[in-house]
Amino acid sequence: MANVIVDPKVHPEAVLPDFNTPDPLLTFPLDAVSFVYGSKWKQRYFTKVGDDYFPLPAQWDVRNKRWRPYLVQPNTDWWVQFFPADNMKRPTGPLCDGCHSVNYNIETKAVTEWNVGCERCHGPGSEHAQWPRKATIINPKRMDAVRATDTCVQCHSQGRPLQDPIAGQHYDWPVGFHQGLDLKDFWQLEDYKLGDTTFTAFADGTGHKNRMQGNDFVQSVMYTKGVTCASCHDVHGTPNNADLVKPLKELCLTCHAPNSRNGPRGASIEAHTQHQRGSSGSDCVACHMPQIQQTIADVNVRSHTFRFITPGMTDQLKIPNPCTSCHTNRDTTWARDAMKRWRGTFSWRVAG
Repeated sequence: MANVIVDPKVHPEAVLPDFNTPDPLLTFPLDAVSFVYGSKWKQRYFTKVGDDYFPLPAQWDVRNKRWRPYLVQPNTDWWVQFFPADNMKRPTGPLCDGCHSVNYNIETKAVTEWNVGCERCHGPGSEHAQWPRKATIINPKRMDAVRATDTCVQCHSQGRPLQDPIAGQHYDWPVGFHQGLDLKDFWQLEDYKLGDTTFTAFADGTGHKNRMQGNDFVQSVMYTKGVTCASCHDVHGTPNNADLVKPLKELCLTCHAPNSRNGPRGASIEAHTQHQRGSSGSDCVACHMPQIQQTIADVNVRSHTFRFITPGMTDQLKIPNPCTSCHTNRDTTWARDAMKRWRGTFSWRVAG
C-alpha cells in the first residue's frame, strides 16, 4: 500500500517541516491540517470543511527544504477553467481523491480506505476475503499486458474521463473504473499535437510534468512488446528506489545485456554508453530515462518513453537532452561533435 496520505494527529512524525518556524508562505497552523500528502518529493496539506477536503496554500519542497506556494495556475491543467482560482473552492474529491483512496463514492464522498489499498489494483475483494483463492481475485500479473499496465495508467497519467462533466462536476480521474473493467471505456489520455509544446508534453510527446509516466510508457517500444510496469516495479515494496524489483544498475541489464537480442549492440556497456563503467553517465537511465519531468520547482522525475533525446531535438524542439543536462557547462554543438568521435556511433544518435 502507498501510504502517502496520513492524518498528522495520528502520525505527527509524518509532518516534515517545522510549523513553529515563521515563513511568509506558511499562513495556516498545523491544527488546521486534516491530512498530509507525500514525503519523497513534496508534501502538501489538506483541511476538512464539512464532508470535503481542500488543499492549503503552501507545500513543502522536500529536497530543497523550503516552503513553496501551492495553487494550480490558469492555462495549466485542463480542469482549471472550471474551478475558481481559490483552493477553498477546489475540493479534492473531484481532483485527487479518486486515485488517493479506494472506492471513492462521488455521491456520498465516502471511501473504503484512504491511500492506495489492495482493491485499487486487484479490484473488488469481498469475495476473496471470504474465499481466499486465486479464482476470487484479480491479479494484474495474470492479465494481458495492456490491461495489466492499465492498473497503473489509471492514475499515473494525465487525461480526463470520457464523460465530462459527470453529475455536473469535472473529475480528474477515471470515475467508475476498477480493475476488472476496461480503462479505455472510462479514461482518455491527454491529447497533444506533435510539434507543439503544451503544459503536459514536449513537442515530441514526451511528458514534461509529473504524472505523465503512463502517457510516456504507452508510446514506448517496451509497451508494444508486452513489457508492463510490474516488469520493473513491485508496488508491494522493495528496498530499492522507486520500488524497483532489482537495484537500478542491475535492472535494465536483465533484458539489455551487451550483444543481447534486445540491445545494446556492443561488446560491453561502456562500448555502448561511451562512459566509464560504474559512472553515472554509464547508467542506462541517464540517457534513456532523463529527469526532465517537473514535480516541484527544480525537482524533476524520470521520463518513461526510453527514447534517446538527441542534441538536435533540443535545438529543433526545445526538449532537454541528457548530454547537456548532465554537462551543464556545454552546448548542443559540443555534444554533437563529441558523439561524432565515438567509435561505432549510429547516425540517429547525432541526428540534427
